[in-house]
Amino acid sequence: MLPGLISVIVAFSIIGAAVTEVTLTNFMVIGNSIKSQEALNIAEAGVNYYLWHLNHNSTDYTDGHQTGNTLTQYGYGPYVHQYVGLNGVDQGTYTLYIQPPTNNSTIVTVRSIGQVANSSITKTVQAKLGIPSFASYGVVSDSALWFGNNETASGPVDSNQGIRMDGPNTSTVSSANSVYTPSYQLGGDGNPHPGVWCNASVTTPVNCNTRSKNDWLYPVPTIDFNQVASALCTLKKIAFSSSSTTSSISNSSNACSQTPNNSTQSYIARSNTNASQTKGYLIELNPDGTYNLYRVNSVNDTESSYQTALSTQLISTETPIPSNGVIYVEDNVWVLSNPDFHGRVTIAAGRLSAASSNSYANITIAGPLLYSTKNGQDAIGLIAQNNIIIAPYAPPPNTVSPINFQVDGALLAENGNVWYPDTYQSAPYECTMGWTGANQQFLFYGSVATRQTWTWSWLDGSNQCGNAAYDSVSGQYISGFENNTTQYDYNLMYSPPPDFPLTSGYNILSWREILLHP
Repeated sequence: MLPGLISVIVAFSIIGAAVTEVTLTNFMVIGNSIKSQEALNIAEAGVNYYLWHLNHNSTDYTDGHQTGNTLTQYGYGPYVHQYVGLNGVDQGTYTLYIQPPTNNSTIVTVRSIGQVANSSITKTVQAKLGIPSFASYGVVSDSALWFGNNETASGPVDSNQGIRMDGPNTSTVSSANSVYTPSYQLGGDGNPHPGVWCNASVTTPVNCNTRSKNDWLYPVPTIDFNQVASALCTLKKIAFSSSSTTSSISNSSNACSQTPNNSTQSYIARSNTNASQTKGYLIELNPDGTYNLYRVNSVNDTESSYQTALSTQLISTETPIPSNGVIYVEDNVWVLSNPDFHGRVTIAAGRLSAASSNSYANITIAGPLLYSTKNGQDAIGLIAQNNIIIAPYAPPPNTVSPINFQVDGALLAENGNVWYPDTYQSAPYECTMGWTGANQQFLFYGSVATRQTWTWSWLDGSNQCGNAAYDSVSGQYISGFENNTTQYDYNLMYSPPPDFPLTSGYNILSWREILLHP
């Protein structure tokens, strides 16, 4: 029996040793898994820390270090931080690398390496952080919006009041109100409606009753249009700083109320001391990244083209766009491309020392305004203290022939409207030109941000009114383009025109774990 007993003891010893080994291995694997998760949590904490850091200092890409910064392939770094838990115990470190945004972007890339204390286990997380601007929306308004059933909402759409969305939408549609009462002019019926809604009678091209409403969001935080005023001030300082003749003004406490008489490459002084809405400057944007500048002495917008509507005087030709891409005009601006534009520019118009809103500056699109590429390399930003207007003389004058009129740009009206007007400035009781043919199309490509109204066409009723065009289908007269498309330029989402006003702080755009680390 002894040999048998010994065999059993040996067998159980072997099994016991194996079980012990498996148990110890499992404990080690579980311990490593716990430490791996802790390392991942610490790495995430590093990303969250730098998100907080950028929202307090949006241009610091060196973690507060003024000197001794090294730009590696992953950005500036390494910057090592101790990670202390809620119990006050040192749990490890996270090491940061910060990649600044390129010239055409607001995106910062943060790489964070988390390491548990007293362990060699690390995890690496990489996140892209970006700031949304007013160009992050297809249309954003401080007032209510109404998209008809034949109008597609391209890109994110937001209103601080509410939106009637009868047409298709390609992205989120959001409102700051959970309930609002729209005016009759904006699709209301005198009753309160949800922040985003559609009319149950609309069944084509999308059926209001069966369409998906998962991307209709309300309420959401309000977009603060009041901050555009400070953004205009910032742009004016940037323009001052671009020239040695005005750089000293940019640092003064009253820089934004200063109105020097001499113009520079980036700052264009008032054309006259009186705040006239028919005087200012015409800027032609050229394909080679330059612009031509004309003084506008008078306007008759009942004319059929900008050449006859504007009385101009040539000031300069082929002036290079400033390296920072900002042109500030202390007056009204008329703008067009000649024939298209290659580059990135923001044109701002404002009389910041104006005593009343009647003196605010406008920007008028006087003809076709085109990028040369649609891949993010080119961008045109227009920021007006008051209105951004597509002039009645901007489209081709034909009322019968085929028309394909296009405007590219990120448009922002601080206090006024972004629109095609329903009456002439020179003849306030006469309806503006209209185009109703199926082969007469208007394409807007870019982004619209407006304090008040946004529209490309007006319904002028059943009686003849000026140059409005008759639509035999509806029996109505129309000013502007009956057939129009507003298409969002998604390249503007996080690559807006230079120094375009922002709507909030940094957000996390994407997050992923990196298997390899420096």
